[in-house]
Amino acid sequence: MTGPRRRLGSLLILAVALAAATALAVAFDFPPGDIAVLVTVAAVASALAGAVGGVVLRRLRNRPARVQTMTVALSSVLVAATGVVTAALAMFISFHDLVLLFVVLIVASGVAFGAAWQLGDDIGAGAEQVGAYARTMIGSDGRIAASRAPAVTGPGELTALARDLADTSQRLEASQRRERALESSRRELIAWVSHDLRAPLATIRAMAEALDDAVVDDDAAVKRYHSQIRTDAERLTALVDDLFELSRINSGSLRLGRERVDLGDAVADALAGASAAADLKGVNVVERLSALPPAGVAARECCRALDNLLDNAIRHTPPGGTVLVEAAAAGSDALLRIEDGCGGIPETDLPRVFDIAFRGDEARGRDDRGGGLGLAISRGLIEAHAGTVTVANTAHGCRFTVRLPAVAP
Repeated sequence: MTGPRRRLGSLLILAVALAAATALAVAFDFPPGDIAVLVTVAAVASALAGAVGGVVLRRLRNRPARVQTMTVALSSVLVAATGVVTAALAMFISFHDLVLLFVVLIVASGVAFGAAWQLGDDIGAGAEQVGAYARTMIGSDGRIAASRAPAVTGPGELTALARDLADTSQRLEASQRRERALESSRRELIAWVSHDLRAPLATIRAMAEALDDAVVDDDAAVKRYHSQIRTDAERLTALVDDLFELSRINSGSLRLGRERVDLGDAVADALAGASAAADLKGVNVVERLSALPPAGVAARECCRALDNLLDNAIRHTPPGGTVLVEAAAAGSDALLRIEDGCGGIPETDLPRVFDIAFRGDEARGRDDRGGGLGLAISRGLIEAHAGTVTVANTAHGCRFTVRLPAVAP
């Protein structure tokens, strides 16, 4: 609450108190003149005493809570005593009644001071508990250690603060986990890309030097060297293109132009492009395609995501194996399933399948000539179209499921 709002609240409480005192005096048939004098004298005297107490409390604002609560209780007693004394001086009560009133006031003050002391202790203990909890949030290694909020003594604000700290620590811990995962992916990406760049570059350099030095001079060998150089150059170009596409996705600079695309045609085009690689490796592609609704997607990026998924399935299916491609409408969405014969992925690795540069174990990745970027690019492109892609193990391999929202006819 800001300063002006706090002052407004204090004035409102004072106004309510004056109205209640006036109403009480009127209810007991006090003369109007006496009511005006009594309320005015009590209000002025109490305001002066309250102002003094407020100044003292402001000067003690950095002291422990117990000191501040005792100051508030003492200020309240002084305000009441000041009102009583001024009323007595105005001759509204007798000296005997004034003494009796002070006796009652002293007893009540003891109770008030005891309650203020206890409240200050509770606030101080609660603050220490919240502070101790905050100190345990960060471990000696600098990592956030999220835990449940402790039971806090004192006002509800301290309990709410502890809950907020617990919620914040959980979010920070999740953020640190994501940051560590991204850093791990970045290191893996650098290692894999460095390897994938070094191998073709070394081949290109060696063959170019052999050609320059005339180590090979027969036409067949020269043609073979030229063909290999061109193949490795295309491989490097594809890797650079993947890196560029991935950087656009991760930086948020990817802007997709939407158009109405027949997903059935897009799937058919992707299958036609993958058939050559499947025939070359001896993998059988089985199609079970039903009618698909049209979707509002960027045709080029959508086809690239499907191409990457099909290429991944074919590369990880052994010769003689089968890749099953199913497509069907699912409510208002289009559903595409690509099932390969890779033998499955360890359950611990399933959450990392779409991570950058992830290739799995040696058995799965030994013949993988890509940069480990295809699935990460596919997920980024599909999610950019408000779709989802998931992976799950099957009896003989794994199944990738793509869901894209259809557009209204």
